[in-house]
Amino acid sequence: MKLGSPVALVPLSLAALLSAGTVSPTDVFTSQQKNHWSLQKVRRAAVPEVQRRQWVRNPIDAFVLAKLEAKGIAPSADADRVTLLRRVSFDLTGLPPTPDEVSAFVADKSPDAYEKVVDRLLASPHYGERWARHWLDLARYAESEGFKADETRPNAWRYRDYVIESFNANKPFDRFVQEQIAGDEMWPEDPKARVATAFNRHWPDETNARNLMQRRQEILDDITDVTGSTYLGLTVGCARCHNHKYDPILQADYFRLQSFYANTSADDQIPMLTGSDLAKHRAALAVWEEKTRTIREEMKALIAPRKAALVKDTVDKFPPEILAILAKPEKERNPYEVQMALKARPYQDLDDENVARSLKGDQKLRYSVLAGELKKFASLYPGELPVGVGMRDAGASAPPTHVLKGGVYDNPADLVEPGFITLLAPGAAKIEKPAGVDSTGRRMALAKWMTQADNPLTPRVAVNRLWHWHFGTGIVGSPSDFGIMGQRPTHPELLDWLASEFVQTGWDVKRMHRLMVTSSTYRQASDHNDVSAKADARNRLLWKFPRQRLEGEVIRDAMLAVAGVLNTKVGGPSVMPELPEGMPAPRGGWKLSDEEDRNRRSVYIFVRRNSRYPMLEAFDMPDTHESCGRRNVTITAPQALTLLNDKTVLDQARAFAGRVIREGGPDLRGQIDRAYELAYARRPDGSERDTVQTFFERQAGIVAKRAAAGQKIALPVGEIRGLDAAHAAALVDFCHMLLNSNEFVYRN
Repeated sequence: MKLGSPVALVPLSLAALLSAGTVSPTDVFTSQQKNHWSLQKVRRAAVPEVQRRQWVRNPIDAFVLAKLEAKGIAPSADADRVTLLRRVSFDLTGLPPTPDEVSAFVADKSPDAYEKVVDRLLASPHYGERWARHWLDLARYAESEGFKADETRPNAWRYRDYVIESFNANKPFDRFVQEQIAGDEMWPEDPKARVATAFNRHWPDETNARNLMQRRQEILDDITDVTGSTYLGLTVGCARCHNHKYDPILQADYFRLQSFYANTSADDQIPMLTGSDLAKHRAALAVWEEKTRTIREEMKALIAPRKAALVKDTVDKFPPEILAILAKPEKERNPYEVQMALKARPYQDLDDENVARSLKGDQKLRYSVLAGELKKFASLYPGELPVGVGMRDAGASAPPTHVLKGGVYDNPADLVEPGFITLLAPGAAKIEKPAGVDSTGRRMALAKWMTQADNPLTPRVAVNRLWHWHFGTGIVGSPSDFGIMGQRPTHPELLDWLASEFVQTGWDVKRMHRLMVTSSTYRQASDHNDVSAKADARNRLLWKFPRQRLEGEVIRDAMLAVAGVLNTKVGGPSVMPELPEGMPAPRGGWKLSDEEDRNRRSVYIFVRRNSRYPMLEAFDMPDTHESCGRRNVTITAPQALTLLNDKTVLDQARAFAGRVIREGGPDLRGQIDRAYELAYARRPDGSERDTVQTFFERQAGIVAKRAAAGQKIALPVGEIRGLDAAHAAALVDFCHMLLNSNEFVYRN
């Protein structure tokens, strides 16, 4: 059968034949679909010969320069050293260079001075924090459920730390992918590999919904969509209700891919201790349990009737189908029913302390007395076992997966087996059950296929994402859509060369960073050139380095850094900094962290799905209900108002001014120079210095009048060292202005 157009739909019966491998995809898809560039094998092109050989520092430059020369465009000169250092520092660590780092780099005349800077930045623990933030966007990372209640998900932060540690350790990208899809099946003894599976645990969930069958399907849809877009760069979600209207993805392919996850469920109790540490904890817990058994049994007996009533009230609201499953003995449940029972369990496992709060009279009094008795054994209690969250299979047998008519959960059609995209790998996938794990092995098969050396999508998508995050736009401008409706690569030969190099060198992420940021292409200045712009107005051929606005997280971190108050602690539970004045605490709660913790890097700010931190949201933090491969970059009034009026920004300006006084001394010239060095990594020129001095003369007078009128003025944090209050307050205003400037919030 030949289809005349990409929009034609394949009958489900034919899709079933394709899934079974009895019909060839060549009989189904159009030539446009079959020959689409991203689905072809990666071909390593020869590095092109170019005229300006002296400009070429590594193969990237030869590919870029070949395109420029073909258009008669000359590349830009190298950026000056200060600009380049600031650029690569923000790029690799998300933090500005310190004045000492700037001085050292400018003074280093060795031929590999810049390469040494790159190696230092890649070795910094802050590198992982910077690049984890990019990956967390893809993983739709959040620490709450979303929807109406937006309840907190305890321990979700361990996945964030796993990503940071993985980047810092330069974990091979194929291993990184495998752990996130099937870490529990491939490395079951490694708690971090199990936590890695939280990549797919970050689904938004309406926990109040009683239709557990629909909830399961919506979760599976979310996981399938995110897996396809993140690793394969394909909009597989468009094939949920019908065959993809453009790309060669059948509706059956969607559910074949989903079938790898058909038996998964949340695993929110992954022990983070192993070996002797875990044994010691369990032994200590056993001692405490034995000593407190009588007390705890009486406490449980006191709340048992109330707990049973609350559970019954909740469970009775389930649909009849779920009630019938819960009434079945566990051994008689089929794999699908096992999943439904697991989904219902949180409604039945009520917290004892919450139940106890509803006790009355003598029962409440007795429970309180017993709780007091229990506290006497606190010295024996080893503490809560540290746990992480992730995914696991509900058992060794999976429920069947059907193509769903219209994508509706209760409208099944053809039965499908786990399988990959038909055009790339027709037929059912080969599944091997993992040794020593009560699991299907399905996700292990998917993880291995995703990271095969000859998979045309995964390495291309990965290196394109790195390029996108370095240059602001990927070689493919739609980083999560390599399909027919996505953008075409501007440098297809370069993309394939990078993908091939990535695989051949062991999926080494830091090596890819080094290759990109040490290229002449990356080192170019951002200056405009009328002649080049006429030939390539959008700079798609990269005749200059594209100027970019920093993300909200980087702007906030940079303010803390230049103010000298950044808490550089790496890892650990998330923090909740101060909210804007007048903003009520979001639903789900917002417990203000200690003052020192409030100044930790933005990657550690608690991510409440329905109420993202206001400053970050103003600067285009993505909606964490969905995977985000490319952030929007807007210029809006709320951004300017946030930097001008937010109390925390003013606090950083005050701390910044205090640092300027400490390090720049009492002399105005020294203060101006130090402020510029901290904010911009450079000193002001003569014109700028004159302008600032004029500002101080005028602003000090304005501030003095405000103070005389009884108005409150902002003073620097710390000692003023003999400066008059008007000058000190004007310095705060000057520092506040620097934090609001384009040069501060842009990477040139």
